Amino acid sequence: MARGLLARTVTVVSLTVTLSAVAAKSSSCQYFYPLFQAAKKLAYSPSSESWFHSNTVKMSTCKDWKEKLHNKARISPYPGSKVERSEVSNDKVDWSVVWEDYSPVEYTARSVLAGPKWADPEIGAENFSPKFNEKDGQVERKSLNGLYVVENGRPRNPVGRTGIVGRGLLGRWGPNHAADPLITRWKRDDSGNKLAHPVSGKNILQFIAIKRKDCGEWAIPGGMVDPGEKLSAALKREFSEEALNSLQKTEAEKEEMEKQLNRLFNQEHFVVYKGYVDDPRNTDNAWMETEAVNYHDESGEVMNKLHLEAGDDAGKVKWVDISEKLKLYASHADFVKIVADRRGAHWREDP
Repeated sequence: MARGLLARTVTVVSLTVTLSAVAAKSSSCQYFYPLFQAAKKLAYSPSSESWFHSNTVKMSTCKDWKEKLHNKARISPYPGSKVERSEVSNDKVDWSVVWEDYSPVEYTARSVLAGPKWADPEIGAENFSPKFNEKDGQVERKSLNGLYVVENGRPRNPVGRTGIVGRGLLGRWGPNHAADPLITRWKRDDSGNKLAHPVSGKNILQFIAIKRKDCGEWAIPGGMVDPGEKLSAALKREFSEEALNSLQKTEAEKEEMEKQLNRLFNQEHFVVYKGYVDDPRNTDNAWMETEAVNYHDESGEVMNKLHLEAGDDAGKVKWVDISEKLKLYASHADFVKIVADRRGAHWREDP
């Protein structure tokens, strides 16, 4: 047992070091999300309609990949607090870089320490022995990025240092799994014709965005996957709660809404992304991971029968034109760009 655990730990460390070395030696400078790229197991498959676009991990320059990969996870103050993270420069993010003086701030929000049902107890608490890197009862503690290191009883962020330890606002030690349904349609004129961008000439794609109550940023509607919940169910539930205000509907309204949602979520779709997310709530010991899925209403008929109404964690909801000018929460703009590329839609005015 001990030898097996040691072997798994060594494997993870070796993988991290190897990937870092590959990135450092690359002359093409094309792919610089080392852990993301290693974790991606998605490939185009006509039968399953799963699809992965290389632009997810493509950076414009060699020198800024760490800043892009792990930028929002180092922002101060920490969301919803006055807590300042210890500063982590781009060259110190990677755990393979020795930093003996690294002294991160300890912080877990009171709302988490209060012990809500969606949060773990503190490490060392009585009757709490989490099984990291595996399914722990109904709680999924496996990472979409593969095995992660557990150090001194605490899971370690697989991408790097964040300047803060503990859980911050996140409930689970290790990966906190979310589902992000990216709903799209073509922008059309009053006659129902698709509208093209005047410069790029490509058709304009729209997606449903919500304005988050916690930070005021626009985002893809989505949220945490409940323990034991299937991803498909979480995607539908989060969309209906945040973009359709289903929690406040009558039973009759919910029944009609469910019919239309079944049509929408049974339509053609593809997995946009699955893995670690550069989220401002991330810490050294707790981080966000998501599976983002695009459901496209090609004719627009299904969504025409559903009335958008912000609910739950959303303050506002609306259709938004997709372009490079979008400023969205966490890594959501990257997900939207993948969808625009996949569907041949307008993204930028320059060729």
